[in-house]
Amino acid sequence: MEKIISDNIENKTKAILCVVLTPDKDEREVAVSLAELERLLDTAGGELFAQVVQARQNPDNATYLGKGKIEEIGMLCKNNDVNLVICDDELSPAQIKNMEDALEEAAGEDFGSIRVIDRSMLILDIFALHAISGEGKLQVELAQLRYSVPRLYGKGTEMSRLGGGIGTRGPGETKLEKDRRHVRRRIQALEEQLAELVKSREVRRARRDNAGVFRVAIVGYTNAGKSTLLNRLTDAGILAEDKLFATLDTTTRKFALPSGREILLTDTVGFIRNLPHHLIEAFKSTLEEAKYNDALLIVIDASDPECVSQLDVTEKLLCDLGVIDKPIVYVLNKCDAAAVLPEELTARANRDKVIPISALDGRGVSTLVEELEALAANGRKLYCLKVPSYEMGVINKLYNASMVEDVEYFDGYARVIATMDDKMAGQLRRFIVRPSDFDKEEA
Repeated sequence: MEKIISDNIENKTKAILCVVLTPDKDEREVAVSLAELERLLDTAGGELFAQVVQARQNPDNATYLGKGKIEEIGMLCKNNDVNLVICDDELSPAQIKNMEDALEEAAGEDFGSIRVIDRSMLILDIFALHAISGEGKLQVELAQLRYSVPRLYGKGTEMSRLGGGIGTRGPGETKLEKDRRHVRRRIQALEEQLAELVKSREVRRARRDNAGVFRVAIVGYTNAGKSTLLNRLTDAGILAEDKLFATLDTTTRKFALPSGREILLTDTVGFIRNLPHHLIEAFKSTLEEAKYNDALLIVIDASDPECVSQLDVTEKLLCDLGVIDKPIVYVLNKCDAAAVLPEELTARANRDKVIPISALDGRGVSTLVEELEALAANGRKLYCLKVPSYEMGVINKLYNASMVEDVEYFDGYARVIATMDDKMAGQLRRFIVRPSDFDKEEA
């Protein structure tokens, strides 16, 4: 069955979305996945012309869709000047080539080329479009090349078509025109560059560990409002758009709690269902930032009808990354746009910390800040420290990473009363004394 959405699209790349509905697939889930694919297309700068769903026992091994449906799509392309077909499932290199050949044959020699891409290639294109930092661009290029190596076979000089349009963007475009050996050398070089960046990040992380600063990762499904929340709390100035994968680069900002203590908040790349494995591998070092935080804020778009399934996807990916065992606060964002909060989410409030907010207008954010304060204070105790005059840098460290209650200076040392967590107390154990020790000295 086919569903034509528009026949009057201007200035944007028109595309036909297609999927094979097999008996093992749920029809509703397929519809949801197609709707998400349409949003991905919009984010990439294209516009939907038609949706095509074919019910089959299995996708065709050669052309994904059956011969009759291929001919229908070919004629749709010819009659409506459509040159892009996007499949919701991941295609093999042979399927892409065979499908393109069959579509072009159905459309006729005078029509021109028809490009076929799959969901993974579309996501890669969006990542290339939104990568800003040097590391982000390297990660995108690496993912593109890993995905493209097996797909170089059989294209020959046709690879020169990678010059523009959806599914062709990115810093690796010119590299894709080289042979496999050159591409593999480039992959090795990218892996080495990223390894160096990972080392640099680990050094910065070690410094933060030594400082004892409480860290919180903001995670969740793409377009849930993570960047908007970080902007609301810290004036981070991150690009926040109503589009999928608007943010790819990890951003960390300091946030001063009402108590005066500073914590670190980290915005992370969003998740999505069927996230390609090669993308997870390329962005693994970035995604694993959540592993090195002390707590997680899982942001959920409460206004999205699919928010429960999106949360399931998020929790599964966090589980795969090994970070689901940390203290978690579920943030139900966009409550200003949600008529009714889903029962499955509100039911979590009985066993989890669930806070409805609107990062856009600020409602509920004060409650979230109170929860962050409680998380940061968990397990903290009051200590008395005797700091020699030649170690006064310790006092600055205490102000940055703990709650200093009182400081009194004496000849050769300072007495500090501060609330610290176990990590900080362990680092400064040599300075910790009993308050009675000062009484004896003063006597």
